[in-house]
Amino acid sequence: MLNETHDPALRSWVPSANDAGSDFPIQNLPYGVFRRAGSDEPMRIGVAIGDQVLDLAAACARGAFSSGFSRDFGDLGGATQQAARHVCAPTLNALMAQKPAAWSALRRALSRLLRDSVPEAERLHDCLLPQGEAEFGLPAHIGDYTDFFTSQYHALNAGRLFQPDNPVLPNFKCLPIGYHGRSSSIAITGTNLQRPWGQVRTPGATAPVFEPTQRLDYELELGVFIGAGNRLGEPIAIDEAEDHAFGLCLLNDWSARDVQAWEAVPLGPFLAKNFFTTISPWVVTLEALAPFRCPLPREASDPATLPGLWPHGGHVGGAIDIQLEARLVTPRTGSAGLPLTRTSYRHAYWSVAQMIAHHTENGCNVRPGDLLGTGTRSGPTHGEEGCLLELARGGQDPLHLPNGETRSFLHDGDTVVLRGWCERPGQARIGLGECRGTVLAARAAPARAETHEM
Repeated sequence: MLNETHDPALRSWVPSANDAGSDFPIQNLPYGVFRRAGSDEPMRIGVAIGDQVLDLAAACARGAFSSGFSRDFGDLGGATQQAARHVCAPTLNALMAQKPAAWSALRRALSRLLRDSVPEAERLHDCLLPQGEAEFGLPAHIGDYTDFFTSQYHALNAGRLFQPDNPVLPNFKCLPIGYHGRSSSIAITGTNLQRPWGQVRTPGATAPVFEPTQRLDYELELGVFIGAGNRLGEPIAIDEAEDHAFGLCLLNDWSARDVQAWEAVPLGPFLAKNFFTTISPWVVTLEALAPFRCPLPREASDPATLPGLWPHGGHVGGAIDIQLEARLVTPRTGSAGLPLTRTSYRHAYWSVAQMIAHHTENGCNVRPGDLLGTGTRSGPTHGEEGCLLELARGGQDPLHLPNGETRSFLHDGDTVVLRGWCERPGQARIGLGECRGTVLAARAAPARAETHEM
């Protein structure tokens, strides 16, 4: 549902928030965790507004969310103060644990405080820090991480490489497939990735070898942060599932494709995936994304979705038209890099609500701050493939970049930059920021990497 915070005519007293190309206008107001770069200050919660961060702890210290601070809080006081009690913290977990009514009230209060010409602006100016002077931490303590497989086009493109006789497995259109990842190796944007070692078996070889991966890949994904959780043994109903989703970020699920090919059967991804995952620092709320909802793609020939995964409203509004882009920066491209992927989240076969409902339908409990990956986001046309595995057809058809370089998989020194944004006539542009990581050379060889016969 749309409300006053979505009004495209709103402007902010923070000038950069009014720039046409800004990711963070007043209609967005995503949350993150930050501190002054190079300092030993504690991490704290902030809200992105233009090129600035509003320090919520500092704003609270000035009484920003108290009933007497603003004449505009008459209808929001109780719910706002309830939510504001949880923003003076080093992570978003406590705020995530609240209900959507509290999140919405806090968002409206922030919108009213940051609007152009409000008399309270002068009292909040020194609560701002330029984003360029901040360093960011993980938005939440991530207790668990589950990565899903929800793009029918990724399933088709990857399936043609791995099982050409049956590229899309029969269960794909019956349930959102997922696997349990490692929360311990999730890192914030800008953290460098060291090329991992792993066990691989090259085509034609009779035995595996242990070596640095030669097929390092990116995966263009979104991350879903869980809000309030559920009790063990009590599933989350499909019609209530979105009330348990706090917001979205960008996510790069780096993958070692040669390790994956050798280890994945029969239990799925393990060391090929769990060595590193990068996320962006800002969590964009589902409420901010409401103007960009659209139907989930379905075809008449698709199997009927079981009732537990089909909301009363059907597929209307299940998808979100988030434009997604991956760019490659090499020592030869310059800082802007070159485009690799451009697609949209509107192509998702399974929704955020369906991922949460399926994750918990057996009674599995999720908790505030848990992270779900949407799986690689690919679209129906060439150039919308969300990873190099698809773009270069497993290395069979290397990419020829405009600057003369070629890529089948990532080289040392390569930087992958993911971006996401929403644009629609009559609505303010909503951005997700960027998710960036650079590949470093593999560590030195282990002391004993040779094969020993028994």
